[in-house]
Amino acid sequence: MKKQASAKKATPSTDLSLATIPGQQRVRIECVSPEIDAGFDRPGRYPIKAILGETIAVEADIITDGHDYLAARLLYKHADEKTWQESPMTLLVNDRWAGSFTVEKLGRYHYTIEAWVDHIASWQHEIHLKVADGQRISSELKAGAVLIDGMAHRAGGGPNTNATAAAHDAAELIRTAALFRQGADHMDDATAGDPYAEAVALAESDQFLQWAQRYPERQHPARYQYELGVEVDRAAAGFSTWYCLFPRSASREEGTHGTFGDVEKLLPRIAGMGFDVLYLPPIHPIGTAHRKGKNNSVTCQPGEPGVPYGIGAADGGHDTIHAELGTVDDFKHLIAEAKTYGMEVAMDLAIQCSPDHPWATEHPEWFKKRPDGTIQYAENPPKKYQDIYPVYFETDDWQNLWLELKRVLLVWADWGVKIVRVDNPHTKPFGFWEWVITEVKKHHPDMLFLSEAFTKPKVMQQLAKVGFAHSYTYYTWRNTKAELQQYMTELTAGEMKHYFRPNFWPTTHDINPGILQSGHEPQFLIRYFLAATLSSNYGIYGPSFELMEHVPVPNKEEFLNSEKYEIRLWDWERTNKLTYLISLTNRIRRENPALQQTNNLTFCTVNDDYLMAYLKVTGDNRLLTVVNTDAYNRRAGLVQVPIWQLGIGPDQPYTVHDLLTGNRYTWQGEWNFVELDPYILPMHLFRVE
Repeated sequence: MKKQASAKKATPSTDLSLATIPGQQRVRIECVSPEIDAGFDRPGRYPIKAILGETIAVEADIITDGHDYLAARLLYKHADEKTWQESPMTLLVNDRWAGSFTVEKLGRYHYTIEAWVDHIASWQHEIHLKVADGQRISSELKAGAVLIDGMAHRAGGGPNTNATAAAHDAAELIRTAALFRQGADHMDDATAGDPYAEAVALAESDQFLQWAQRYPERQHPARYQYELGVEVDRAAAGFSTWYCLFPRSASREEGTHGTFGDVEKLLPRIAGMGFDVLYLPPIHPIGTAHRKGKNNSVTCQPGEPGVPYGIGAADGGHDTIHAELGTVDDFKHLIAEAKTYGMEVAMDLAIQCSPDHPWATEHPEWFKKRPDGTIQYAENPPKKYQDIYPVYFETDDWQNLWLELKRVLLVWADWGVKIVRVDNPHTKPFGFWEWVITEVKKHHPDMLFLSEAFTKPKVMQQLAKVGFAHSYTYYTWRNTKAELQQYMTELTAGEMKHYFRPNFWPTTHDINPGILQSGHEPQFLIRYFLAATLSSNYGIYGPSFELMEHVPVPNKEEFLNSEKYEIRLWDWERTNKLTYLISLTNRIRRENPALQQTNNLTFCTVNDDYLMAYLKVTGDNRLLTVVNTDAYNRRAGLVQVPIWQLGIGPDQPYTVHDLLTGNRYTWQGEWNFVELDPYILPMHLFRVE
């Protein structure tokens, strides 16, 4: 017997003690969605993500034995609140229930579900059947009176009622209970006007149902065993437009190191193109030991500026500004000036050091040592980065390392930086990111972090789960219609839509993708436009992309004469077809809410393998985009518009207004003709009117 008892304890499903079983509780709540990374006897490990003001839709399977009716409420509260708020849940189909709530504060919300057997609704359903069958329900009315007594007692006690309405309801319920008892005892035949007929009519009424929902009898309620989380960010987490530039290349004079003042002079141009985030690669002192030269040469010539990612010198490290760019006050002035143009400045967190970084001498234990005692420089075979020391997160002094990195981020926040792009976060522990992002957001709940991780899918997903508000993606290498549709479906139709916010970049200062290395203008137009309309968050590598820089290092996806290794002089006055398209598209994005979300995406059927069409709808803003993904050939075909989704009848004409060209077309029915020449304009952006 002892062995059997021990076996039962080892199996959770059979470890049932009468003392711990809620035997009168008949409801089960299962399959709650969204719930991220739930496991056996474990709640969802990570919160979903939301934007301030967003409505969170929650579903669950809720079941009970027998044929009784159920009632359910969605419970939610901010982490700072003690009292749960409630929102009703309704039955969808096949025991699937749904409810929603709106998040109104930054930070963490919690939600769960409570459900119970609805004896009042079950009673009402029973009398519906008996009255329809011609039965007299005197006994049932007496039972109903008892239920109403309970509702009258609870009137005014609910969290979502107001006192005046509740007092009125209580009086009406007391009158109704008396009427039910009087009607039950009335022996005359049921005729209009007699107490029995009046009681029956009221028992079957919508008014009675409203009372039952307002003052439910929560007898032996079941609550979902876990409280789940929602991390609420500000609007920029859901909709942003990034522009990257190296401030040292902001000068308009050959051979002159740019300054923050030079960047300020560019703000009208960048803001005028419609960008709202100005992202700067590292702006800290650059080491001289093993400094890299032009095109990543291991030999640095006199006067060459080095790589901004070789952070740290005698002047300081991550909490210090490169002297040739300006001072901390100059940087704060740039941040303030950018705000006047509706822009934010984002900084780049690269957790690595030059050999000259103060940490290398003050905290040598934070770096990995070779057998000879020297510090191991960074490598990504076959690449070698002799000018960089990677930080060793397995150090015994890891706690002080973590605290120092948190301090750096809080210093940046004090400067006014509330967006941080993190370089290679996938090479640092997940636990660190979960901790430091949470800690920083305790002080600055409006802080946003972008994960620059081009790595294995599940690693990228994990980074998003532990707290990154934005994530770089594989968009840079998804080129064909089939690849793009498959990837967007993965991002927007599965579980990832609840926690992974994609940020699309056609190129970066690190990546010159093969599809753009020809310099073919229509290809740049296509890649830009897809990024800007598929994702609500996107960015470009500034003047390089605008001017369609494309010459690669031979056989590599890197730029020749890369700005990472030298100061570049850009023609800031130059405009072309791409700069015009960027400015126009950004204006359209600001004016059309449908482009300010990513997950509101529906792909449309087109009878051409190169023409891609997709619909985005937010409220009454309905946009249909058609793109020719063939940058070299004119393409024509029929696009199937999901008119049933738009509330348009099959015989009803409707107007599509191309917001890029201003042209309007009258269409009718599902199938309509489109033709796009990449040498003219390889896309339509229709607003359905």
